[in-house]
Amino acid sequence: MQVAIHLGVHCTDDDSLLKTLLQNRGILANEGISVPGPSRYRKSVLREAQKLRGIPADTDFRDLLVNSIIDDDNAQRMVMSYENFLCVSARIFENGLLYDQASARPKCLRGLFPGYPVEFFLAIRNPATFIPAAFKQKSQLVTDFAKFLDGVDPEKICWSDVILAIRKSNPDCNITVWCNEDTPLIWPAVIQEISGIGAFGVMEGGNNILAQIMKNEGLDRMQTYLANHPPRNEDQRRRVLLAFLDKYAIADAVEEELDVPGWTDELVQSLTENYEADLHVIENINGVKLIAP
Repeated sequence: MQVAIHLGVHCTDDDSLLKTLLQNRGILANEGISVPGPSRYRKSVLREAQKLRGIPADTDFRDLLVNSIIDDDNAQRMVMSYENFLCVSARIFENGLLYDQASARPKCLRGLFPGYPVEFFLAIRNPATFIPAAFKQKSQLVTDFAKFLDGVDPEKICWSDVILAIRKSNPDCNITVWCNEDTPLIWPAVIQEISGIGAFGVMEGGNNILAQIMKNEGLDRMQTYLANHPPRNEDQRRRVLLAFLDKYAIADAVEEELDVPGWTDELVQSLTENYEADLHVIENINGVKLIAP
């Protein structure tokens, strides 16, 4: 049994990945891929992982847990998704670090499935937009922006630190990463990677994310164009998407107003440049695959 765990992160998904996978549940089941509903595992998996605290479960417990999550005895791969697997949004910057639990939590999750190959998946996001969005999403218990950051310097945030922490505590687990900003262009690739259906799998919902930022007229015209002019490869398909996005993008959906007290244009530019440099670090981490457009 292969286990694919989508770790989020916060403010990158809004359960879009899970919704698209569930949209294709029948297709995936025929390929031996199980996508259980979130109520089957989110609370129970976190509860059991916290009980074990990283100590590997025995195989009997593992089998009982898997049987409580999925009903298909023929399943060869199980996919789970939850943005709170790492922590709740109010604790993103706890102890002065970005996702301080990035080492412990994935190890606890991995420990639930001894003997099974486990893979982790997560999207990352430019800190310039991630931090304000995460602050809006946090619990009502944290109402002060500085307290939310807990001493973290935004200019020192590196997603590579988070990914390295996951990798070091789980050296036998491969990690797949993508940028939230690229999601509309690479959505089919993301779905194929986490489902394991392969590049030739035919699935629905490949334009689910694109539909959120493109006018209906443009989406219809793009689909007609692609039907009449099938792209020869993925790069060509993405170029077509970019061309139609350039003309039919919904302005409010692709532009973000950053209203953070004390933040300057220079700081936002610095955060963006640091983020782009960090991507080069991430793509060179052993055992990590970066899906890029």
